[in-house]
Amino acid sequence: MSDTVSSQTVIAESALGGVLWDMDGTLLESEKLWEIALSDLSVRLGGQMTEATRVAVIGASAPFALATVFDALGLDQHPEAVAEAKDWMYARVGELFEDGVRWRPGAQEALATVREAGLRSALVTNTERSLVDRAMVMLGPEFFDQSVCGDEVAFGKPAADPYLRGAHLLGLEPSQCLAVEDSPTGTESARAAGCAVLVVPCEVDVPAGPGRIFRKSLVGLSVHDLRDVHASAAR
Repeated sequence: MSDTVSSQTVIAESALGGVLWDMDGTLLESEKLWEIALSDLSVRLGGQMTEATRVAVIGASAPFALATVFDALGLDQHPEAVAEAKDWMYARVGELFEDGVRWRPGAQEALATVREAGLRSALVTNTERSLVDRAMVMLGPEFFDQSVCGDEVAFGKPAADPYLRGAHLLGLEPSQCLAVEDSPTGTESARAAGCAVLVVPCEVDVPAGPGRIFRKSLVGLSVHDLRDVHASAAR
């Protein structure tokens, strides 16, 4: 293989091929809805959700969030009780979704920008399919080639599984993908998978670290910005 062909292959393998979008707190102002549902659930279970618990469950999978709430309230995690709590929590979030959920600033335009540029796109979320299908009506299924939900992987964020699956479904290596995240949990997941990360914090600060570039919002985000962030974070 010539040096020219070899260098072209390296460039192709490192170039931005797709964008992997988190949903809650990144595209939609829905982290608040989960906070309300978990706070209401805590009251239903006989306690109150503390600030420490609220921060701990931001961006978390349903099993982790429920385990955290049960632990914080000093409750035994009997399978039947946890299953009942999960059903109630998802029903409550569904009600809140029906009342309306807002876009994060610039998110709708950013999705359109990625689609118009011909980049592949996937939704990668810890939220389970039953709610994602409802949210997709608002998000616009035409903006996504694939989607990965929390109940479709062995381990949710912060494990690497969701982002590994997202890249795989797009036919890309994780290194060819830019993840867009708002939380420490999601950022850890994307980095564990080998993705560069554009971090747009929402509810809590995300620690600085390798492979992540920060931006205040998605407003005005261009394809050039995405390629630049991907290249900078991948260094």
